[in-house]
Amino acid sequence: MFNSSPCFALKKAKRSGLKVYFKIKQKTVLYAGKYFGAKELFAYRSEVEVMKIIMLGAPGAGKGTQAKKIAEKYSIPHISTGDIFRANIKNGTELGKKAKTYMDQGLLVPDELVVDLVVDRVNQDDCANGYVLDGFPRTIPQAEALDKMGVTIDKVLEIYVPDETIKERVSGRRVCEGCGASYHIKYKPTKVEGVCDKCGAATVIRKDDKPEIGSLFTTLRLNR
Repeated sequence: MFNSSPCFALKKAKRSGLKVYFKIKQKTVLYAGKYFGAKELFAYRSEVEVMKIIMLGAPGAGKGTQAKKIAEKYSIPHISTGDIFRANIKNGTELGKKAKTYMDQGLLVPDELVVDLVVDRVNQDDCANGYVLDGFPRTIPQAEALDKMGVTIDKVLEIYVPDETIKERVSGRRVCEGCGASYHIKYKPTKVEGVCDKCGAATVIRKDDKPEIGSLFTTLRLNR
């Protein structure tokens, strides 16, 4: 059961912080993820607020978790460099093949390649009203590349977590080889150990999460 009153629609529109106009509809409509009844006054976007946000922090600090919540609140895409890499690798793109050679060795992907992948992503239609960048920029050259693109960033959020906490989080992280879903053996375990709840593929430890590969802890020091 949902509140289908015109006042509810108006209040919801005002809470979104957008400039709105009003129009009478004689049929059921979908607005902001909810259906409103016939002959109802509802708000629709005429001028969309653009929101571009950067999330900073060491690996395992929780950037992705918070970025997803912010993206959902503002109805903008959550852009994770890790997700971009995995999507391009899965689709067999040329950029994906290049990124895979570094990721398979537990190495950081070079700045030039990261920039190319991110530029390709933010130029897609769903980024017209903004986005949340998670894991980018990570270096000064990446930040300079973002500046050269003429991108105006509205907010930059940094998450700080002690190194020991991050090591505990990272050592238990698992990722699905099939759909890229994320899990944690302690905080978010799969129903069946080693099997993704969503698609049934195997869940694995990312190579850069393995303690014997030093890239993660090198990155922790660089982020401090």
